[in-house]
Amino acid sequence: MKLSRLLVANRGEIAIRIARAAADLGIETIAIYSSDDAAARHRFAATSAIALEGSGPAAYLDAERIAQLAVAHGCRAVHPGYGFLSENAEFAAHCESAGLRFIGPQHSTIGLLGDKGRARALAQRLSVPVPQGTRGPTSLRDVEGFFDSLRAGGEVMIKAVAGGGGRGMRAVSDRAELAAAYARCRSEAEGAFGNPDVYVEQRLRQVRHIEVQIAGDERGNVVHIGERDCSVQRRNQKVVEIAPAPFLPVATRDRLREAAVLIARELRYRALGTFEFLVPADGSGFFFIEANPRLQVEHTVTEEAYGVDLVRAQILLAGGATLAEAGLGDMLQPRGYAVQLRVNLETLDAQGTARPSRGALRVFDLPGGPGVRVDTCGYAGLAPSRAFDSLIAKIVVHHPSPDLSDALSRAARAASEFRIEGMESNLGLLKAILGDGKLQAGPVVTSYLDEELPRLLVSAAETRAELPASVAPAGDDQHDTLDIGALDLPPTSVRWWRPWADGW
Repeated sequence: MKLSRLLVANRGEIAIRIARAAADLGIETIAIYSSDDAAARHRFAATSAIALEGSGPAAYLDAERIAQLAVAHGCRAVHPGYGFLSENAEFAAHCESAGLRFIGPQHSTIGLLGDKGRARALAQRLSVPVPQGTRGPTSLRDVEGFFDSLRAGGEVMIKAVAGGGGRGMRAVSDRAELAAAYARCRSEAEGAFGNPDVYVEQRLRQVRHIEVQIAGDERGNVVHIGERDCSVQRRNQKVVEIAPAPFLPVATRDRLREAAVLIARELRYRALGTFEFLVPADGSGFFFIEANPRLQVEHTVTEEAYGVDLVRAQILLAGGATLAEAGLGDMLQPRGYAVQLRVNLETLDAQGTARPSRGALRVFDLPGGPGVRVDTCGYAGLAPSRAFDSLIAKIVVHHPSPDLSDALSRAARAASEFRIEGMESNLGLLKAILGDGKLQAGPVVTSYLDEELPRLLVSAAETRAELPASVAPAGDDQHDTLDIGALDLPPTSVRWWRPWADGW
C-alpha cells in the first residue's frame, strides 16, 4: 500500500519527528493543533496544518473528528505517535473502517494489550511470569481486597488500564491512602487517555525496569531490537534511559528478548511495540508487566545504539513492507551505548513534587557535537501551554565505546551545554544524576531516584548557585509570557515555510 499523505494525530516533538520521517519517504503530512498550540513548532513541521476545536489534551482526544479530518484532506494513513489516541483501540478501528491505515497494530491487538489484565493472562498462558494482580478494570472494593490479601508490609501499584508514561499510576503502602490514590489514578487516566479504568498489582521492590523493543510485519515475522534500561524514574516517570541495558546477565537478557518475541508472535504482532519487564537487581529472573502497542518516548536510544530509524520503519511496515524492507530484517547488534535525558519545563520542590513552569523561553540554546542529538519542540519565544506534558526536549547521545562511562560523560557534556532561560527546567537534576556516579557503578533500581532525590536536588541547587546571573534560569516569572494572539500568524490551513530554518 503506497502511503502518499498521512495525518499526524499528535503534537510536540514526536509530531515533528513523524513529519520528518514521512518527508524522507516522500510522504506529505498534515499536522493538527489545538487553540493553545497555535504557536507550537509541530504545526509548522508538516506540509500543512489544521486547527482543532478546543484546547488542551481534549482537543487531541477527539477521535471521531480527527479521523474525519484525515479522510476529508485525502490522507491514506494516521500516525498517533505516543500518548493521546495511540493506544485507543476504538480510534484504530474507526480509522480502519474509514479506509485509513492506522500506523500501529491492529485494533484487536491494541484492545487486548490495552486491557492489562488480558495482557497479563496471555503472558501467564505462555509461561511468562507476572507479578500478582487483578484482571481488567478493578473497583475500589476489589483494590482494597487485593491489598488485604498481601502479607503484612505489602505494597501495591494502582495503574491505568490504558496507561503509559507514568500517568494514572500510584504506589500505595498504607491502606488508608487507597481511596485517594484510586480516585487520583482514575482522574489522571481519564484526562490522559480518555479511559478512567484502573487495575492493581503487587509492588515489587529492588527491581530494574527493562523493556524490549520488538517489530512485526504483516507476514507474521517478529524480531526484537534489543532492550533498554528505564530504571531512573521519578514517581514512575522515566527520566534517563540507556540502550542496551547495562549490567544485565547474558542469560537474563536472552530470556527477556525471547519472552517478548514469544508474546508478539502469539499475537501475530504487526508494527512496533514495547514489552516491559521488572528484573530483580541481581538479574535473577524477571516479571512481565505490560506491553505498549505504540512508539515509545525513549525509542531514540534504540535508534542510536542500533543504527536504525524506527519511525521510518514503522511507516513502511504500515504500508505493507516486510521487516527486511523496513531495515529491520537482519539480526541487529548494538554499537556501544546510547543515553536519553528527558528535559522537562518544571519546578521541583524539596519533596520532589513537580509542577509545570510558567513563562516563556527567552533563551533556548541546544547542545551539539559528535554523537549528540536533540529532539525538541522548543524555540526561543515559545510560551508552552501548561495543559500539556512538560517534556520540551530529549537529549540523546551515542558513543561507540563498549564502556558505558564514555556515553554517560558525553551525556553530561551535552546537558551542560543546553541553555534554557526564562523558565525553570530539570536540567540541574539531570546533571546531578549524571555526576552522581551511580549509573556507571552498577545497576540502579526503580526506587533510586525517589530515594536519592533530596540529596540530588541539593547538588543541583549548588550547581545553579555557581552560575552567573545571566545564565541562571529566571524562575517562575509570570510576566515572561508570550501573547499568542499578538503573533502575526498566517491562516490556519497551510504552512509551507519552516520558520526556525530562517532563524526564528
